[in-house]
Amino acid sequence: DCRQYTNRSCEECLKNVTCLWCASSKRCMEYPVQRILPPADLCELRSARWGVCWVNFEALIIAMSVVGGTLLVMLGVCCCCCCCKKKSKKQVSGRDKDDERAAREREKRRVRQEERRAEMKSRHDEIRRKYGTV
Repeated sequence: DCRQYTNRSCEECLKNVTCLWCASSKRCMEYPVQRILPPADLCELRSARWGVCWVNFEALIIAMSVVGGTLLVMLGVCCCCCCCKKKSKKQVSGRDKDDERAAREREKRRVRQEERRAEMKSRHDEIRRKYGTV
């Protein structure tokens, strides 16, 4: 029973993990497991100790909030970075495809132009032979 450690020390009270130490009243009591935080009429958060004597519930809540908020911000930043990388990769791959398509078009135009030149040269050669200018 936790009440037997009342008016003793926090360390003695918290040897039993089911106990809660209230520093302001020096009372040791059963932790109210039906509630996450001990109610204010039982013990103020700044005086309540559970698990270890050097951390009160108020500091624990603030520290957990800061750590949780930091983790959420970091997670958000990581998600944004991943999304930006994916978008930039898609844009680069899209540019690469556009560049490849443009290069194929240029090559086709060059080949057609060479064919036309060869055709024109053969026609000119034929005309020269016909009129004997060769």
